[in-house]
Amino acid sequence: MNTRSLDLLYREYKNDVFRYLYSMCRNLHTAEDLMQETFCRALKHLEEAEGKRAKAWLLRVAHNAYIDTLRKESRSSSYENEFFYRYASDDTPEKSILGQESERELYAMLSQLQPKQQHAVLLYNVHGFSYQESADLMGISLSHFKILLYRARQKLRRSKETA
Repeated sequence: MNTRSLDLLYREYKNDVFRYLYSMCRNLHTAEDLMQETFCRALKHLEEAEGKRAKAWLLRVAHNAYIDTLRKESRSSSYENEFFYRYASDDTPEKSILGQESERELYAMLSQLQPKQQHAVLLYNVHGFSYQESADLMGISLSHFKILLYRARQKLRRSKETA
């Protein structure tokens, strides 16, 4: 693959990668930064993508970038300045795409789940990966993935019934 291939990957999957990252971090600016980091990493490792499904590979790169960011934040002693987040513009194209009522409800319900359960639901139900592809992306066995997804769905059903 070459940089032209990355350009094609970016054009085709940038929205999917952004939505995936936004659904995990729930912060527009962080998702944008992580998307940039994802495609920078993809450029460095384009040869590894040979023969792989591009979307799955990019989402795995995005997930790794997100995990690395969480690790850096946990080691950091600095605190974020909430001032800038209070005044962020709500009038962006990404916000309008993600602003639909059903998606807000989904993300509210997903926030009640453990991170691995959230990841399982996002991969299988939101992004449409198969059980096996989702398990591979998470780096777990197929049976473990099915158990995670089953427990996540049970928890979502219980929370929906009580609401």
